[in-house]
Order: sequence, then structure tokens, then C-alpha cells
Amino acid sequence: MSAPSAAVPSAATVSAVKEKAKLLSIYSMMATTAAGSGHPTSCMSAAQLVAGVFFHAMKFDPKNANSNDADRFVLSKGHAAPVLYAALAEAGVFPVSRLMTLREFSSELEGHPTPKIHGVDAATGSLGQGLSVGAGLAIGARMDKSPTRVYVLTGDGELAEGQVWEAAAFAAHYKLDNLTVIADINRLGQSEPTMYQHDMERYRLKFESEGFDTQVIDGHDVAAILAALDRAKTVKGKPQAIVARTIKGHGFSQVADKEHWHGKPFSKEQLAAAIQELGGGPTVPPDPGKSYERTPLPTPPDFPEPPPPDYAADAKVATREAYGFALKRLGAANPHVVAISGDVKNSTFSETFGDAYPDHFWQGYIAEQNLVSVAVGLQARGKVPFADTFACFLSRAYDNVRMAAISRANINLCGSHCGVSIGEDGPSQMALEDIAMFRAIHGSAVFYPSDAVSTERITETMARRPGINYLRTSRPKMPILYSKDEKFPVPGFKVLKKSADDKVTLIGAGVTLHEALKAADQLKAAGIAARVIDLYCVKPLDGKALAAEVAASGGRLVTAEDHWPEGGLGEAVLHALAAAGAPPAKFKLVAVNDMPHSGKPDELVDAFGISARDIVEAVKGLM
Repeated sequence: MSAPSAAVPSAATVSAVKEKAKLLSIYSMMATTAAGSGHPTSCMSAAQLVAGVFFHAMKFDPKNANSNDADRFVLSKGHAAPVLYAALAEAGVFPVSRLMTLREFSSELEGHPTPKIHGVDAATGSLGQGLSVGAGLAIGARMDKSPTRVYVLTGDGELAEGQVWEAAAFAAHYKLDNLTVIADINRLGQSEPTMYQHDMERYRLKFESEGFDTQVIDGHDVAAILAALDRAKTVKGKPQAIVARTIKGHGFSQVADKEHWHGKPFSKEQLAAAIQELGGGPTVPPDPGKSYERTPLPTPPDFPEPPPPDYAADAKVATREAYGFALKRLGAANPHVVAISGDVKNSTFSETFGDAYPDHFWQGYIAEQNLVSVAVGLQARGKVPFADTFACFLSRAYDNVRMAAISRANINLCGSHCGVSIGEDGPSQMALEDIAMFRAIHGSAVFYPSDAVSTERITETMARRPGINYLRTSRPKMPILYSKDEKFPVPGFKVLKKSADDKVTLIGAGVTLHEALKAADQLKAAGIAARVIDLYCVKPLDGKALAAEVAASGGRLVTAEDHWPEGGLGEAVLHALAAAGAPPAKFKLVAVNDMPHSGKPDELVDAFGISARDIVEAVKGLM
């Protein structure tokens, strides 16, 4: 849908924004010179664009810079952080003097933005993720019926990232007309010119082909920038792209449009020459050292206890199915819960929630990187997002998960179809690395339920818990182990079999817990009493409590998991026991032992070393 013509900005408005742009450029140079590192030339190409957004287009409250009633800005080209910080300072979020603490250990103004800074919703700097975050913010605003607009500034180098176009397709599909992307096409990358350099027509066609209303402008013509921003606000039914031709290092002839200046601050002499060339600049007073860190960061909103799950005692239910039932129960109790699926909603069963709450559910299609970063944007507006796909495909989005942790984001991820137990689909669909992946994420929780009740209760816990929460669900149907009133604290585990005569502790989760229970029965027939633990929470672990159980069974331990041995459940247990000062006297890690292939689930569990038979053999080896 084409937009009507916007009013021409007044000469006074253009002049005022030009002056702001000059200040942003100078502050960026001064801050990076003071720091002795940073990316001044990347800031200088964007100074007019950022000034146009902050001091003309945006509705922005410096006293409440992350307000849901205000517009939002995402700096996808995170290495240009100084120009964002300069805009925030000039807008009044913190004093200009604070800019001179850039990159210092005691300063919240890090080399790339994080939400520790007021006015920042997500960490950026791993390029290509900002448009996805912006799409999540825009969807959240639409849900809230808020007039909020979202502005995303990208660089041209990062437009080589496939995720940018995942996000562009997603935004256009959902007609996010409250989302404007501004592309800073300054021609130069880090090591050499970018792929398309200043071929503006190529960029225009790319955005238009995805369904964006697209304008190509001179990114240093302030009048053109303001007119383009005004016009973007009038577009209905489409996201907008403002593709701006810029010069890296604009305003300082010694570096403008010259290679090999990426990430290099100016010397004091060069800084003085640059400021003089720009017509002179302000004197910045010494910083008093007061921190302006954003604390506390948001946590998931509380909600009433939903009704308990209800399953027949003799039912067999896959944990992936129970995840969908849990989301539906949560939806009734918590209006902030939202879900997004990577075109697998009928396999992860998130469609159960989507059918009940269609206005809270989005199809992410087969674009896992975008899936995770959209969830980051949603949580920044106070939503409680659950994103799901097959667990193996979350490896494709691992960098997004890593960045979500740096963002201090509160997101919930469900990876289904884990391990060899999925059966016939073969190894390309079998997640055998995901526990290791998510254990390595700072502050994460890794949950691996073994029945429907524990799945539902853990999903409830995830909705309340801040940080990155990962739920590992399985394909096979499993018997019910717990009553509907059972609780699953974090950290925690459940002891399912126990006696004073136990000679070994068996620890499993998911399908291997059920194999451990079978193994315990077989061992009992052979005269060996075994303790069986359901490790539903793989991270964090209560090492002292685990150590007491292992010690009570003679210090012998066998762990079993549908995962590679590296970084999985077994290594998590050993690390926790060692940290508690109580490593087992004897142990064996039972894990997938070779590259799997297609077959029936039961025969694969047996063939690749994680069946009850393998657990029994491991125990006998310890005895």
C-alpha cells in the first residue's frame, strides 16, 4: 500500500537536527579517542540518521527510556554504540560527561550495547539480529494496541547475514507497519568494501522483494532523512525500509570513504583536526563517576496458579504433547504468555495453545535464528515468550541464544525430538548436542522431563523463571510417573526407587529414566538393589543433595542419557558432585556411543548403547 506524501520539514527543524547530528559525531569521536578503542567511522556514517530518529521521528521519554508507551530504537550495527550512547545522552537519559567513560570497566557504556543501559532492549553486536528483535518489539506493541513505532538501524555489512532476510520476510508477512528499518549503506566493511558497495538499486530491490515500502535517500541530507521518516509513519500494511547512501567517516576528510579505518579510534591530534573540520565542538566536563546502569532488569510478570494437569494414571503421553497442554493451561492464567513455532507446531504440540489463543501465537516458519531473536523482542515488552522447534535445529540459532543471555532476556525455548529415540527420521533430526549447548549458556536452566505431569509443571516454572530456560522434550509416549500435585523445584530431582540396601545410583531423564527403572528391576532380580533418580533439572544441580544419594548407595553411580557423552547429563552430574567435594568412588556414563541411523525407537535405544541392558552391564562392571 503506497503512502501519502508527508509534509516537508521546516528549515528550523532541519537546522536543529543537523546540529544534533554534528554533536553525535563529535561525541562519538571523543569517546572512542578517550577509550583508545572503538568504531568512530561507523558512528560518523550514521550520525545524521540517528539524529533524525531521536530528535525528530521518535516519541521518547528520557526519564522512562524503555517505556511501552514510547517508541523503541534497536541498534543492530552494535559496534556503532558510541553514536547511540551520544543520542541517549543528548536526549537527557544520562549526562554527556558519562560518554567519556566508554568501555571502562566501571562504566555501563560497554563496547557494544546491552540492556544495562536505559533505552536499550537487547544486546547487539553479533550482526544481523537487530531486525528480528525489532519485529518482536513491533508484534508486542501490536498485541498491546500501542501506537509504539520501532526503529532498527542496520549496517550494510550485516545485510549479508541471512537472518536479516528471515526477519524481513517475517515482518512483511505479518504486515508490521509499525516497524521501520534504516540501512546505513556506507560501502566499507571491516576488511574490505562490502559485497554491493553503493549499489543502492540492489538494496532497494532486496527490501522491496520482501514486501517493504522502500525509500532510497542520501543519508547525509538531513531534510531527506526527516522527509523519509515522516513518510514511513504514513505507510499502512507494510514495514518500511529507508536505504541511506552514506560515507564511512563522514565529516572528516582524512578518513572519509577510506579503507582500513574500521574499529580504529583517532589520535588526539586527529580528533582535534576532525572537530575543527566539523566547525568546532563543545567542551565536555569531567564525569563524576555516578553509574546510570539500568537496575533492576525486568523479570517475568507473576500470575495466578493455573489448574493442575490431569492425566489418567495408566495414560501414556509424550512429553512433547504435554508441552502443548501446559501452554494452553498457562494461557488461561497468564495473559502475557505468547508462543512462536518454527513450522513444527503440530509436532511440538504448541498448536494446542495456538488453537486456543490465536492472537498470542505466531508461525515463525523455518527460520530458527529469527525465531529466537523475535522472542527476545517480545520479552522486552513484558511478554512471556515460548519458542519451539526440533531440538537439533536450535543449534542453528545458538548464537542468538548466546546473545539472548547477554541481553539478560527472559525467554523459554522448547526443543523436541531429542536423541536417537525419535526413531526413523535418522540422525539429521536427532538432537544429541543440545544439553551441552544450553548448559554452556550463562544463567540458563536445562529441564528434561520424563512424563507428562513433570513436563507441565516444569513449563509453569519456566514462565515464572527469569533468564534462558530450555525444555528438552521427547517423541515417544511415556507412562505417567507423578500425581498432578507433585512439585518440581529448581534445582531438584526425584528419587523414584530407594532402599537401605542400595549398591548403586542410577540417574536418567526422558527415555533413559524409563530404561533405568527397567534396569533397576532386572538388577533386583540379580540381587543388586539400585536407587533410581529422575534428573528433571539438569542445570542448575544440587550437588550436595545428589552426593548424599550416591554416598548412600556405596559411592557407585551410573548415568544414562539420550545424548552424546560430551557435555551432557552425565558430565553435569560429575561436575556437580566434584564441586560439592564428593566425587563418586566408581562411575560409568551411559550415552549414545556411535553415529545413529534410522530405525525403530526401541531398537535404536538398544543399538546405540542407552537401553536397560546397557545400564545393567554398566552396573555389573562397577560391582
